[in-house]
Amino acid sequence: MTLADRTAQAADYARAGFGQELQPGTRPALIVVDPARAYIDPDCPLYAGVEENVAAMRTLLADARAAGIPVVITEVRLRADGADAGVFFKKSGTLVAFCEGSPYGELIDGLEPTCAELLVTKKYASAFFGTSLNSYLTSLGVDTVLIAGLSTSGCVRATTLDAMQHGYIPIVVEDAVGDRDPAIHHSNLFDMQQKMAEVWALTRAQSYLARA
Repeated sequence: MTLADRTAQAADYARAGFGQELQPGTRPALIVVDPARAYIDPDCPLYAGVEENVAAMRTLLADARAAGIPVVITEVRLRADGADAGVFFKKSGTLVAFCEGSPYGELIDGLEPTCAELLVTKKYASAFFGTSLNSYLTSLGVDTVLIAGLSTSGCVRATTLDAMQHGYIPIVVEDAVGDRDPAIHHSNLFDMQQKMAEVWALTRAQSYLARA
């Protein structure tokens, strides 16, 4: 898509009323969605070439810890037969990377939770579906969630949508999310910005955390 095409697309969405600005609150948390080895190990079919995005995740995580905000890391862990993921497993055969015994489901070095942070083990795309995440954030009075992780079009998008539907202001940190296809990555960032979230550069998120 050319610059002229992107400009026309943005103007069309604006005329339709999409893309209203959401104002972040004062009680943020960070959710890092599925920072699994599968996405950075070339031997895994899920390898996505997202090493730069992972580096941004580490930076964002360090800044969140320095700011003292709640941190949540998610992982996908499935039974060996995938039965606990139901139709999701039947549709996406690559989920075998997250079955018991697979090393690809392990968290990337430097993106593991500390003992003071919450590790959410999930079976489906959204970090909220079938987990205690919403109760945890509610108990802490969280009103805004910074979202990083993998992948943009899958579990990041699903988590962002559910965050909005649960009443949180979602902020997707564009440098700190990634996908195997750059075109799909950018189209999903555009769509999330228009319909469910704010999409911020890492530097803007860092400034927000410094104030938090």
